[in-house]
This record gives sequence, structure tokens and C-alpha cells, in this order.
Amino acid sequence: MAIANLPTHSVEKRAKKICHCYSRKESIEVSGLVAAVPQKQKRYSLEEYLALEAESEVKHEYRDGEIIEMAGGTTNHNKLAGKLYALLLMELADQNCEVYIGDVRLWIPKTRKYTYPDVMIVRDEPIYTDTTKMTITNPIVIAEVLSSSTQNYDQGEKFDAYRSIPNFSEYLLIDQYQCYVKHFAKTAENQWLLTDCKDINTTISFASIDFKLALAELYKSIVFK
Repeated sequence: MAIANLPTHSVEKRAKKICHCYSRKESIEVSGLVAAVPQKQKRYSLEEYLALEAESEVKHEYRDGEIIEMAGGTTNHNKLAGKLYALLLMELADQNCEVYIGDVRLWIPKTRKYTYPDVMIVRDEPIYTDTTKMTITNPIVIAEVLSSSTQNYDQGEKFDAYRSIPNFSEYLLIDQYQCYVKHFAKTAENQWLLTDCKDINTTISFASIDFKLALAELYKSIVFK
């Protein structure tokens, strides 16, 4: 993901041009010396973010006042997320579950985050934040395909935020550069079990849904570089 510096004036006029969010600096001259004076980074309200996102041509995360542009994905990223989505869609058709990919937004109220997980599963009916049906709040399973620029965030701060969702119980982290999947399953309050899966012959059994994921099927046709 790229961090962007959004302008502090006329939010509506620049909705389609959300820039990197680094604090800007301006130079002033003091006694013949030039000094850089950092300006306060603008923080955005939820309403401002949603207005900008509605007009933007690219997706952004919202992190408690910051707006973060999401970088485009590789072909491996796209294929892995798509394959998982397709497998889940077929297997969960009769399990009263909904499966969502990429473009569906997730709101996490406890940490004030809007994000776009690669794949989400909801049991029964999705709980929406409003009538647009673009944002849900109640996934039980989330999967992310890791990239070199976001893997630390996906395994750290983002996972911390996901765990604040009451009914969230399983997390899948999929490596696009090698055969490697991390499966986290909630076993009790504040307790999660990690299973490292590196063998292509491994099959992951999910606890919250009736689904088994064969890594050989997931990584079929994936070329590592």
C-alpha cells in the first residue's frame, strides 16, 4: 500500500486525486538559515473519507483519521484470491454463508478502520453499516494474500483490528511468492492457534465452516519467481 498526502483544502474538489499522506514541510528563513517546519498532518472524519471514497477511482483504507491508498495487486495475488473465492463459493453454497471478495468494505468500529479484505465469509445475513450495502461488519473468516509491502501490516496491526470483531474466528494469510499459508483459529477468548502450512500436500480444515482447503488446488497454476 502507498501512503498518500491529501490536500487540506476543498476536499470535494480533489476527491479523485487522493495523494500520499506524509506530513508536508515548508521552509522558512531564520537568521540566514533555512529550516524545515513540519505542518500538522490532516486527519479526516469518517464522513470526509466516505465522501472521498465514493468519488475516487482507486480504493483507500481509513485508519482512525488517516486515508491510505491501496496499491494494485500482482497477477499471483489476483489468481490466489480468485481461486479461494471460487472454491469457497462452491463449497459453502448450502451452508447459509455468504462469500465476498476484494471490493466489499469492512468497518471495524473498535479501531475505527475501514478496509477491503481480499476474501470474507459471513454466516447467515451480512450486517451493513447503511443502505448502500457496500460495507459489512460481521465476517467470521477473513483471508489476505500477502504482498511484500503489506505483509507486516496484515500480520500485525490489521490482525489486531480484525480480532476486535466479536464473531471473527479464523484468519488465513496466503503467501504469493512461495507455497506457504498461515491459518489462525480462535480457540477461546484472546487465544488463537497458528498452523503453519508449507507442504503443497497439506489440507487445511476450517473450524467455523465445513470446508477443507487443499494447498495443491489453491496454488495450482501459480508460478513463483
